[in-house]
Amino acid sequence: MEYPWMRAPAAAIADTARTLLGWHLSANGVTVRLTEVEAYAGTGEDPASHAHRGPTPRTRVMFGPAGHAYVYFIFGVHWCLNIVCGAEGEAAAVLLRAGEVVAGAQLASQRRSGASARELARGPARLVQALGIGKDANGTSVVDGTGPLLLSPPPTPLDPASVSSGPRVGVASAHDLPWRFWLTADPTVSAYRRHVPRLRK
Repeated sequence: MEYPWMRAPAAAIADTARTLLGWHLSANGVTVRLTEVEAYAGTGEDPASHAHRGPTPRTRVMFGPAGHAYVYFIFGVHWCLNIVCGAEGEAAAVLLRAGEVVAGAQLASQRRSGASARELARGPARLVQALGIGKDANGTSVVDGTGPLLLSPPPTPLDPASVSSGPRVGVASAHDLPWRFWLTADPTVSAYRRHVPRLRK
């Protein structure tokens, strides 16, 4: 399956990220409706992107093809999930920051130690935990059914007026770039925390 956002250039990653709000993502018996996403470009103009300095063994998947998962470990504790977008050879990805569990809530709750419905996938690490995925999903397709994840369009079109945007979360560079998008007033959207540099002792 190919969707229009998969053909969009890497330079249009912000628009692509906005497009993915409201889409459904399923894995291992759980489905979430995406309520918050964050765009990252690897075009050399986004120092917060993992692909800013070019491909490495870790980031090669970000350079395409589109429609694949980029999964990485953060803080030595959590997995985060991105969807690769843009033309092959031009790195870009959308970080999935939060979602509403719309199917498989009991399974998600077991994986999330009995968290409330609001908190099941509220935050990028929690979303990954709710879906029950890890590094094995890295590089797999999220659109053709061959991988553990399957992305599908929203049942009804999303009203553009329901989308808010603002600065990205937890990045040391280009954090004021308004490339974080979320469904306005949705209770599953994660709390915003501005990056605070750590002081060296």
